[in-house]
Amino acid sequence: MDTLSRRKFLQLTGMGAAGAAATQLSLTQIAEAAQSRPMPTGTPILVVVTLYGGNDGLNTLVPYLDPIYLASRPGISLTAKDVIPLGSDGLALNGSMTGFKTLWDRGQLAIVRGVGYPTPDYSHFSSMAYWQTGVPHSHVNSGWIGRWLDTQPHDPMRAIGLGSVLPPLLAGVKNAGSVLPLGGLVVPKGLVAKEFMALSKTSSSDTPLQAAAASSFGDLFSLSSKVQPVLAKPAPVPDDLPSAVGGNFGSDTSLSQQLDIVAKLVAAGAPTKVWSVSLGGFDTHADEVKAQSLLIGTVSTAVTKFLSQIHATDRANDVTVMVYSEFGRRVKANGTNGTDHGTAGPVFVMGQGVNGGQFFGDEPSLSKLVNGDLAVTTDFRDIYGSMLEDVLTTPVGEVIPGWSSKIDGLILKA
Repeated sequence: MDTLSRRKFLQLTGMGAAGAAATQLSLTQIAEAAQSRPMPTGTPILVVVTLYGGNDGLNTLVPYLDPIYLASRPGISLTAKDVIPLGSDGLALNGSMTGFKTLWDRGQLAIVRGVGYPTPDYSHFSSMAYWQTGVPHSHVNSGWIGRWLDTQPHDPMRAIGLGSVLPPLLAGVKNAGSVLPLGGLVVPKGLVAKEFMALSKTSSSDTPLQAAAASSFGDLFSLSSKVQPVLAKPAPVPDDLPSAVGGNFGSDTSLSQQLDIVAKLVAAGAPTKVWSVSLGGFDTHADEVKAQSLLIGTVSTAVTKFLSQIHATDRANDVTVMVYSEFGRRVKANGTNGTDHGTAGPVFVMGQGVNGGQFFGDEPSLSKLVNGDLAVTTDFRDIYGSMLEDVLTTPVGEVIPGWSSKIDGLILKA
């Protein structure tokens, strides 16, 4: 195939555009790096779990003994029979979160309360943008993990998002993370494969992007055989599942699938320090109780299974998991047995390196609401400070402009 027709093909397929080319190129580099340079045991790894839609924090970490909570939510409040108490603070986990209770009892789950940012925004788009960029109330075109990538030597394997679209938090100014489809690399065969291989021949007249995109076709074919066997292997077998909830760990949800892939690649030694996975559906404006309990139970089950899988490998001490959502819900129920967009909510941080079995941050008072919403008592950037400094060993100020604090004691020192 001549250079002109090859270039036209790249343009028509979008491979000549910076964004599309970067995503596809990083996929081939992921495969090569996973096979050629495994990450040393003992390297800290961060797994970021994003819950899209605004998870209801009050029905997740439940003040089930507070009369204001019960009176504010007729029909959707959870009572003692619906929850799992965590101690003497009058707080409990949603009854579907048996896995998280196991982690709490083992000292591997810390709960940060009242998390948000100043002057909360009720828009999904804006609030999630603030969380993923790490810069509230500013229009920033880079994510907080992406800017961390900018402080590191270029390596598209360093941060990976599961799915087909790069999450904004992985986009830096100079560097970007990579995306890995759940099905791995699927390449054509036969005559179509020969035509695609012809596209890999570079020309001296190519622009840098066209040359990079062209060479990636050859990489895709030569390297797909390397990554597919890894993805085809079974995930590590959990060796410490609690018997009380062990029957629930066969869930085949999207989040579980994503974390299975992460577990496989972590166990295989992929040189990846940050993984991003997600689950949607938390915008519970109507008929909330059953749907939200099912969703947050799915998170609890999938993450607990994942950490059990990691426990079965030599990287049990390396992995930290952070679970967050863009905002909580309003205190009062609406007229459709649901809740509307709110403000603060809990963030969960898990792993063997976490100072678990305890709360961090103040519980927002239900008697001191701000415009009918929970007050923000912990700025999410303090959690990012702990993840950056104590997991990724990078000063928070290098990543989040003007920020210098973290939550002391959240992550245990080695």
